[in-house]
Order: sequence, then C-alpha cells, then structure tokens
Amino acid sequence: MTDARPPGDDKAAFIAAARSNDAAQFALITEHYRRELQVHCYRMLAHYEDAQDMTQETFLRVWNKRESFKGDAALRTWLHRIATNACLDFLEKRDDRTPVPAELPGAGSEVRYLQPYPDRMLPEDPQESVVVRETIELAFIVAVQHLPPRQRAVFILRDVLGWPASKTAGALELTVASVTSALQRARVTMREQLPDRRLDWRRPAAHELSDDERGVVKSYIEAHERNDLDGLTALLRDDLRFTMLPDPGTVTVTAKEAVDGWVSNGLFQRGYDDWRCTATTVNRMPAAALYLRTPGDPEHRLFTIAVLHIVDGRIAELTGFDATDKPWLGLPATL
Repeated sequence: MTDARPPGDDKAAFIAAARSNDAAQFALITEHYRRELQVHCYRMLAHYEDAQDMTQETFLRVWNKRESFKGDAALRTWLHRIATNACLDFLEKRDDRTPVPAELPGAGSEVRYLQPYPDRMLPEDPQESVVVRETIELAFIVAVQHLPPRQRAVFILRDVLGWPASKTAGALELTVASVTSALQRARVTMREQLPDRRLDWRRPAAHELSDDERGVVKSYIEAHERNDLDGLTALLRDDLRFTMLPDPGTVTVTAKEAVDGWVSNGLFQRGYDDWRCTATTVNRMPAAALYLRTPGDPEHRLFTIAVLHIVDGRIAELTGFDATDKPWLGLPATL
C-alpha cells in the first residue's frame, strides 16, 4: 500500500474497526500512516531497520490499545504519540548503539549505527513536514542524535512536526514548562551541530535535486569509472568531510588527501579498478551506487553507496555505506 492519497482523519472508521475487532479494516486504515511513522521513527533512531521494527511495534501497540482511542484527537496525532514512546522505550535498551566519545572529530563519527534512508520509502504525498528535505538529510539525522532521547522527541514533535507545546507535553507526559525548557536546549545543540544549515525546518523546501547536484554526481560517476584520480580530486572541496560507516571517525581532509587515502586503501588498484556506477538518491540527497567487478567475476556487484552533500558545485561531505547487506535500498545486486 502506498501514500497515493492523504490518509485524512480516519477516526470514525478506526473506532468502528476497533469496536468490531475488524483486524482487516484496522490494518487497512493504519497502513496509510506507515511511511510517515517510519520516517518519524528513523529521525528518532537514525537506523532504517530499527525504524522498521519500531513502526511495526507501533502498530502492535495501537491494536492492543485500540479501545482506548476515543477520537478526542486526530488519529495521526495518536499514532505519532505511540510511535514516539515506542522509540523512547527502545532507546532505553539500546546500550550497544551508544555514540562514540564526542572528542572524535566530526558529526558522523559519533553515530556509527547510522543507516541511509531509501527515498522510495518516503511518503509520496507531502502532507506535512515529514518529507521536508532538510529533516531527512544525513547531517540533520546525525545532529538529532546528539540530543538526549526525551529532548530529541520534544524537538522532533515541536520543531519538525509543528506540534504545540501542550500537545507535546501530553504525548510525553511532561509539563508544558518542561517541554519549553527541553526545546530551548535542543535548539542550542542543533545550532551548534548545524552552524551552516538552514534552521527553519517547517518551511517548505525543494525536494528535487538541483541541476548542479545532478551534474556533480554525473562527473563523479564518470571519474570513478575511468579511474580518473585527478578528476575525482577536482570534484572534492579542500575541506572535505569524509566518513565510511560503520567505521568510526569522520575526518576533514583536503581533496588530494582523500583520494590518496582511497588509493592507499586499495581502491583503483588492480582488482579494485573495474567500476560501474549508477546515480541514485537516499535521504533526499544525491548519491552514487558503486559496483565493482573483481578478477574472474563476470558481473559488477554492488559494493558501496556514496552519499554526497554538494556545495557550490563541489562535494563538501561524502558519507560511504557498505551496500552489500542492505537490500531495502532497492538497488540491484549486480549491474
């Protein structure tokens, strides 16, 4: 099921399904909200697979609590409230995903569990700010992870979804004063983490890639396939921020240092020099899926996805993800 139409307010139908224990109708109604709830969980968790799990957990909780919904609020509000608290419960137990020490340079280094979000799973209808580009880009998702979980929830509900303080307080069982205080602290942290980014996240923004971004991705792919190291170097800013997850450590390097580092790690050398690439997008960001053909293999196999943040025609940030174990990205295994 897709989001081809706005789900609207399905309160009456939901209440009827709940009272009659009509599981099929219940599933039909709640499924309309799956994609936006999954995006919400992803913002909370920065991990696509965990977001999928928590969305499913949300639907289980909704079914178990179905008789408690009286229609006093919009169904969307009630679902987001349950999803938020499911994520908070999950975060209390996620000890193995603790960010690495803050003294390591760069935002990406502190979120080793970060996963990319496939654009094909975003809501198709821009019903609300859930699909605003800035709030799904990697830099934003990483910055949000610097907030303590409950503060993170307050920030997302207030500044991303645009909930009033009273509704947020009710959802999180906090006082309005506590919500206001948490939001002020969260905004300070977000400004520190995203000093060069637009901070008005509820204002409509363009969703499509610019011609400039498409051109840079095309040049990046062509240089990669030709093993054109000079061409790659020319596409990178000299203050490039580079990370390859799940390895810890985002580094700021010159363009030449970045390319020299890739060569020293074996890329573009014999056995790692037969590349084919395709342009794609994740997190509403330009990206290139890189396919490698090793000696003796007749096919190019999916290797890495490089997600690019492009500023003034050059790559300012490059985040690489191992793509071999992520079928949910929707990329073909061979090219």
